[in-house]
Amino acid sequence: MKKAISIILAIAMIFGLAACGGKKSEPAGLYKLDKNGQAIVNDVDFSNYKAAADDNRVFYEIFVGSFSDSNGDGIGDLRGIINRLDYLNDGDPKSGKSLGVEGIWLTPIFTSPSYHKYNASNYLEIDPQFGTMQDLQELIDGCHKRGIKIILDFVMNHTSQSCEWFQKFVEAHKNNDTGSDYYNFYSYYRAGQEKPTNNTYYSIPGTDIRVEANFDRDMPEINYGSPFARQTVFNVAKFYLDMGVDGFRFDAAKYVYFGDHVRSVNFWRSFLYELKMEKPDIYTVAEVWDSDGITDYYFPVINCFNFTASQTNGMYAEVAKGGNAGRVGSYVESYLKRIKGLNEQAMFIPFIANHDTDRAAGYLNEATGNMQIAANMYILGPGSPFIYYGEEIGMRGSRGSANTDANRRLAMVWGDGDKVADPEGSTYNPDAQVQEGAIQQLGSDSSLLTYYKRLLMIRAANPEIARGEYKGVSATDKIGGFISTWDGSSVLVLHNPSNAEGQVDLSALKGTENFKKLAAVIGFESAKLEGSILTIGAKTSVVLR
Repeated sequence: MKKAISIILAIAMIFGLAACGGKKSEPAGLYKLDKNGQAIVNDVDFSNYKAAADDNRVFYEIFVGSFSDSNGDGIGDLRGIINRLDYLNDGDPKSGKSLGVEGIWLTPIFTSPSYHKYNASNYLEIDPQFGTMQDLQELIDGCHKRGIKIILDFVMNHTSQSCEWFQKFVEAHKNNDTGSDYYNFYSYYRAGQEKPTNNTYYSIPGTDIRVEANFDRDMPEINYGSPFARQTVFNVAKFYLDMGVDGFRFDAAKYVYFGDHVRSVNFWRSFLYELKMEKPDIYTVAEVWDSDGITDYYFPVINCFNFTASQTNGMYAEVAKGGNAGRVGSYVESYLKRIKGLNEQAMFIPFIANHDTDRAAGYLNEATGNMQIAANMYILGPGSPFIYYGEEIGMRGSRGSANTDANRRLAMVWGDGDKVADPEGSTYNPDAQVQEGAIQQLGSDSSLLTYYKRLLMIRAANPEIARGEYKGVSATDKIGGFISTWDGSSVLVLHNPSNAEGQVDLSALKGTENFKKLAAVIGFESAKLEGSILTIGAKTSVVLR
């Protein structure tokens, strides 16, 4: 792969850079390698570290079938993830040996006829391609041993037609068995009746009904007006909570009553209330792929991913390409005020790409520092950011002319003989994929993986970043960020996404005059603090205390 830095990836953390009037920084290499050839990144100052048992943690999305193959069949599996836990988090936030994620989101793992598993046929069985229920239990236990929360992708809006629930639903209609518990399990209307909504419906052979299926013919939608259907699905959630799962990512949350947000929100309010009775500290996040104005409907009852800032045309990408970082600080401040006004427990949940979007390395050039500064802005921020597997090594993938999501879910590049293969239907040119795998990048002092490892360490070492009272800061027409105060201490985080060095006089910028210590620098260049004058190199971020 292209090196993450052509000049330097600066660290200015410990060696005389930090004090007002301190020694001027000198350009230097990023990290040294230890005797095993692994980049040493554990020089981060953890003197202000406070372990916080909350949900303001960095999650890592794993598309299970594409991550790591333990048995040589080319399909990623749960055992493969177990084998890679030390890569994700070795249990020591100060070690610098692992990526340091604090949560894992598994895409669907239930039995399903598709490669992506977003149309389950049996919710109480692990798809045999992925392993067994025992494997899942071992993974849960291994995560908890390392302080990692694990959440499952719960696709409860729709099932596969091969699901036993749907088969019994069809049978009940063929037999006109109106007394069957399954008769109203799915959303439907009868031929000859007026179509109830503008949503998509498909006819079911051998019956006179049309079943709602907004995504695909093989994804019929459950009718949550049926108490039996609702209880059946709730029992599935309870089963996995009882196993020790920490929570769920709810797929297609606005489709429960698509087009009627009031009814959908009311459903989630009552459903989540019941789940919290089972597990008060449950972690939940909803996929409501829409504007902030729509997700605001849902925030009173459930946290939602932030789609405004993500993807090719999102705020992070736009600012990373040389925009004004003050825009990020201002947006996040207003966003937090609004959602916390709706629910004081609401969280900011950002990302730059996931399994349904083109990969970030394709539109954020690593060689120019755009990828790194975008990562700085969303990971060195509040709440619970989500990293998409392979993002940390610069993996690429896009729908392309074949128009297939399989190209966004390609095999993780390990570089150690892992036989995990690209999913069925993928057409992505392998020559366009990152060539240096995770194992090679672990031993590189200038790799993107080493960069991400240090980035997560800086976030962990300065806990105010994730969970404090947030105040946006605009320092220049390019440099901006925020002040965050938590548990009696404050940090100032500033980003310079431009291609030129910039300066800030902290004594002249309201609210920043008391920040005297340059605690961390990460980016394309170096930074220094001389008196009140802060100099930040291009594509570089700083943390001050």
